[in-house]
Amino acid sequence: MTSTDAAPVRDASTVILLRDGTDEVEVFLLERVGGMAFAGGMTVFPGGGVDISDADADLAWAGPDAAWWAAKFGVDERKAAALVCAAARETFEECGILLAGATAESVVSDTSSYAEDRGRLERREQTFGEFLTRNGLVFRSDLLRPWSNWITPVGEKRRYDTRFFVAVQPDGQNADGATSEAKSVGWRSLASALKEWREGHTILLPPTWSQLDGLSAFRTVADVLTATPVIEPIQPNIHHVDGEIRVEFPGQEAYYADSVHPWSGR
Repeated sequence: MTSTDAAPVRDASTVILLRDGTDEVEVFLLERVGGMAFAGGMTVFPGGGVDISDADADLAWAGPDAAWWAAKFGVDERKAAALVCAAARETFEECGILLAGATAESVVSDTSSYAEDRGRLERREQTFGEFLTRNGLVFRSDLLRPWSNWITPVGEKRRYDTRFFVAVQPDGQNADGATSEAKSVGWRSLASALKEWREGHTILLPPTWSQLDGLSAFRTVADVLTATPVIEPIQPNIHHVDGEIRVEFPGQEAYYADSVHPWSGR
């Protein structure tokens, strides 16, 4: 496939949800339902494509504004606002974590009362802005941190320009698996998540593996939040090695050396 034949690239947002475990940082992971059009059966972070309504969200906003996010991701302000709102919306839809509060300094401590709204969001019966405004909630963009940017390789049927964010599970809230897109969910220490992958119990796409591997350098969530990664787009290349399809990306040697069943493209 030539670059002119490549599938169009859609914007997406993914959130690496963290908490401090007993001995190390833990991350919330979902095993996507098999047969899904993209990443079916893969173990991933919460996230998904940007919706048109995310760009037009009219909502109360606390924290870094669209101009700040635009500078971090190298996009215009409208796209930046859409990416950040999509990150918060997808996190709420897929695991029930709501990065919003009654005021600019607070955050919801229990999201169970918004279960019906969560379902309506997932079914696209309302926008994220409508949900927050009707419930008098302020979106807390300061609870997100920009982390990385990966673009699906040319050759895939569905391609995404995905911005990765980091967020911490708010006090009182509990991440769950009440979404139609997840077969199973759970918290894993970074070490155990990578160990399960190395032993072939899970399948990690290169971007997911790369985030887990990089976060392993941090001892606590506080350490992660003080980091200021330089965000440059990474677009892996699919090529053939000894008759097998391989994905070329930063860190590929460790990825292919460590896993029993590394992802090799499709």
